[in-house]
Amino acid sequence: MSGARTALVLIDLQHWIVGMPWAPTGGSAVVAACAALRESFAAADPESVVLVRYLRADGRDGGAGAPANQLVPALAPRPGEHLVTKHGLDAFEGTDLHARLQGLGVTRVVVAGLSTAHGVAATAARAVALGYETVVAEDATASQSAAEHRHALARLAGLGVLTGPVEHAAP
Repeated sequence: MSGARTALVLIDLQHWIVGMPWAPTGGSAVVAACAALRESFAAADPESVVLVRYLRADGRDGGAGAPANQLVPALAPRPGEHLVTKHGLDAFEGTDLHARLQGLGVTRVVVAGLSTAHGVAATAARAVALGYETVVAEDATASQSAAEHRHALARLAGLGVLTGPVEHAAP
Protein backbone atom coordinates (compact mmCIF):
# COMPACT_ATOMS: atom_id res chain seq x y z
CA MET A 1 0.00 0.00 0.00
CA SER A 2 2.87 2.31 -0.81
CA GLY A 3 1.84 5.95 -0.50
CA ALA A 4 -1.75 5.17 0.50
CA ARG A 5 -2.92 6.59 3.79
CA THR A 6 -6.56 5.46 3.91
CA ALA A 7 -7.79 1.91 4.44
CA LEU A 8 -11.25 0.42 4.10
CA VAL A 9 -12.21 -1.90 6.97
CA LEU A 10 -15.26 -4.06 6.20
CA ILE A 11 -16.80 -5.74 9.23
CA ASP A 12 -18.53 -9.13 9.55
CA LEU A 13 -19.98 -9.63 6.07
CA GLN A 14 -20.38 -13.37 6.54
CA HIS A 15 -23.35 -15.41 5.33
CA TRP A 16 -24.96 -15.94 8.74
CA ILE A 17 -24.66 -12.26 9.68
CA VAL A 18 -25.75 -10.76 6.35
CA GLY A 19 -28.83 -13.02 6.39
CA MET A 20 -30.17 -11.55 9.63
CA PRO A 21 -32.87 -8.84 9.61
CA TRP A 22 -31.27 -5.37 9.44
CA ALA A 23 -32.50 -1.77 9.37
CA PRO A 24 -32.77 0.84 8.00
CA THR A 25 -31.63 -1.25 5.05
CA GLY A 26 -31.27 -4.99 4.54
CA GLY A 27 -28.15 -7.11 4.44
CA SER A 28 -28.06 -7.35 0.65
CA ALA A 29 -28.12 -3.54 0.34
CA VAL A 30 -25.30 -3.26 2.87
CA VAL A 31 -23.30 -5.82 0.89
CA ALA A 32 -23.89 -3.88 -2.35
CA ALA A 33 -22.75 -0.61 -0.74
CA CYS A 34 -19.69 -2.30 0.79
CA ALA A 35 -18.85 -3.93 -2.53
CA ALA A 36 -18.99 -0.51 -4.24
CA LEU A 37 -16.67 0.94 -1.59
CA ARG A 38 -14.33 -2.01 -1.98
CA GLU A 39 -14.14 -1.49 -5.75
CA SER A 40 -13.17 2.15 -5.23
CA PHE A 41 -10.45 1.29 -2.72
CA ALA A 42 -9.17 -1.77 -4.59
CA ALA A 43 -8.86 0.21 -7.82
CA ALA A 44 -6.51 2.59 -6.03
CA ASP A 45 -4.63 -0.13 -4.12
CA PRO A 46 -5.82 -3.64 -3.20
CA GLU A 47 -3.77 -3.55 0.00
CA SER A 48 -6.00 -0.73 1.25
CA VAL A 49 -8.84 -3.23 1.75
CA VAL A 50 -9.23 -5.08 5.05
CA LEU A 51 -11.93 -7.72 5.40
CA VAL A 52 -12.80 -8.64 8.98
CA ARG A 53 -14.70 -11.73 10.02
CA TYR A 54 -15.95 -12.90 13.38
CA LEU A 55 -15.27 -16.44 14.55
CA ARG A 56 -15.89 -17.87 17.98
CA ALA A 57 -12.61 -18.41 19.80
CA ASP A 58 -13.79 -21.84 21.01
CA GLY A 59 -14.59 -23.04 17.47
CA ARG A 60 -18.19 -23.94 18.32
CA ASP A 61 -19.36 -22.07 15.21
CA GLY A 62 -17.53 -24.54 12.98
CA GLY A 63 -14.49 -22.32 12.46
CA ALA A 64 -13.22 -20.63 9.33
CA GLY A 65 -14.24 -23.49 7.06
CA ALA A 66 -17.92 -23.51 8.01
CA PRO A 67 -20.08 -22.28 5.11
CA ALA A 68 -22.01 -19.86 7.33
CA ASN A 69 -18.74 -18.23 8.40
CA GLN A 70 -17.56 -17.54 4.85
CA LEU A 71 -17.66 -13.96 3.64
CA VAL A 72 -20.41 -13.44 1.08
CA PRO A 73 -19.18 -14.01 -2.50
CA ALA A 74 -19.26 -10.32 -3.43
CA LEU A 75 -16.75 -9.66 -0.64
CA ALA A 76 -14.58 -12.77 -0.71
CA PRO A 77 -10.90 -11.91 -0.21
CA ARG A 78 -8.88 -11.09 -3.31
CA PRO A 79 -5.12 -11.14 -3.82
CA GLY A 80 -3.43 -8.30 -1.98
CA GLU A 81 -6.31 -7.69 0.43
CA HIS A 82 -6.04 -8.34 4.15
CA LEU A 83 -8.23 -10.82 6.05
CA VAL A 84 -8.43 -10.34 9.81
CA THR A 85 -10.22 -12.76 12.12
CA LYS A 86 -11.62 -11.36 15.35
CA HIS A 87 -13.24 -13.11 18.29
CA GLY A 88 -15.17 -10.17 19.76
CA LEU A 89 -16.82 -6.97 18.58
CA ASP A 90 -13.73 -4.80 18.06
CA ALA A 91 -11.58 -5.68 15.02
CA PHE A 92 -8.48 -4.29 16.78
CA GLU A 93 -8.81 -6.30 20.00
CA GLY A 94 -6.68 -9.43 19.95
CA THR A 95 -5.71 -9.03 16.28
CA ASP A 96 -2.82 -7.55 14.34
CA LEU A 97 -5.04 -4.98 12.59
CA HIS A 98 -3.40 -1.94 14.22
CA ALA A 99 0.11 -3.24 13.43
CA ARG A 100 -0.89 -3.94 9.82
CA LEU A 101 -2.35 -0.46 9.37
CA GLN A 102 0.67 1.19 10.99
CA GLY A 103 3.00 -0.83 8.79
CA LEU A 104 1.14 0.44 5.75
CA GLY A 105 1.28 4.07 6.87
CA VAL A 106 -2.49 4.35 7.28
CA THR A 107 -3.77 7.41 9.15
CA ARG A 108 -7.43 7.31 8.08
CA VAL A 109 -9.86 4.39 8.11
CA VAL A 110 -13.28 4.01 6.56
CA VAL A 111 -15.40 1.47 8.43
CA ALA A 112 -18.52 -0.25 7.07
CA GLY A 113 -20.35 -3.56 7.40
CA LEU A 114 -22.49 -5.16 10.08
CA SER A 115 -23.64 -4.07 12.44
CA THR A 116 -23.62 -0.35 13.14
CA ALA A 117 -24.22 -0.74 16.89
CA HIS A 118 -21.84 -3.66 17.39
CA GLY A 119 -18.78 -4.52 15.29
CA VAL A 120 -18.75 -1.28 13.30
CA ALA A 121 -19.20 0.91 16.40
CA ALA A 122 -16.62 -0.98 18.48
CA THR A 123 -14.05 -0.90 15.68
CA ALA A 124 -14.66 2.76 14.81
CA ALA A 125 -14.46 3.82 18.47
CA ARG A 126 -11.17 1.95 18.93
CA ALA A 127 -9.80 3.43 15.69
CA VAL A 128 -10.42 6.95 16.99
CA ALA A 129 -8.83 6.04 20.34
CA LEU A 130 -5.78 4.77 18.45
CA GLY A 131 -5.47 8.08 16.61
CA TYR A 132 -6.92 7.25 13.22
CA GLU A 133 -9.15 9.72 11.43
CA THR A 134 -12.24 7.55 11.24
CA VAL A 135 -15.21 7.60 8.87
CA VAL A 136 -18.28 5.35 9.01
CA ALA A 137 -20.10 5.01 5.69
CA GLU A 138 -23.60 5.26 7.15
CA ASP A 139 -25.39 3.76 4.14
CA ALA A 140 -22.99 0.80 4.07
CA THR A 141 -23.99 -0.41 7.51
CA ALA A 142 -27.18 -1.30 9.36
CA SER A 143 -28.35 -2.40 12.78
CA GLN A 144 -31.16 -4.36 14.39
CA SER A 145 -33.46 -1.33 14.10
CA ALA A 146 -33.37 2.06 12.41
CA ALA A 147 -33.39 3.73 15.83
CA GLU A 148 -30.40 1.65 16.99
CA HIS A 149 -28.57 2.52 13.75
CA ARG A 150 -29.18 6.26 14.22
CA HIS A 151 -28.24 6.12 17.91
CA ALA A 152 -24.97 4.30 17.16
CA LEU A 153 -24.04 6.84 14.48
CA ALA A 154 -24.82 9.74 16.83
CA ARG A 155 -22.73 8.17 19.61
CA LEU A 156 -19.83 7.67 17.19
CA ALA A 157 -20.11 11.27 15.97
CA GLY A 158 -19.80 12.34 19.61
CA LEU A 159 -16.48 10.48 19.74
CA GLY A 160 -15.17 12.30 16.69
CA VAL A 161 -16.08 9.74 14.04
CA LEU A 162 -17.14 11.29 10.76
CA THR A 163 -20.29 9.81 9.24
CA GLY A 164 -21.67 10.21 5.78
CA PRO A 165 -22.78 8.42 2.64
CA VAL A 166 -20.62 6.02 0.66
CA GLU A 167 -19.75 8.58 -1.99
CA HIS A 168 -18.07 10.76 0.67
CA ALA A 169 -16.11 7.80 2.10
CA ALA A 170 -14.47 6.61 -1.10
CA PRO A 171 -10.74 7.29 -1.51
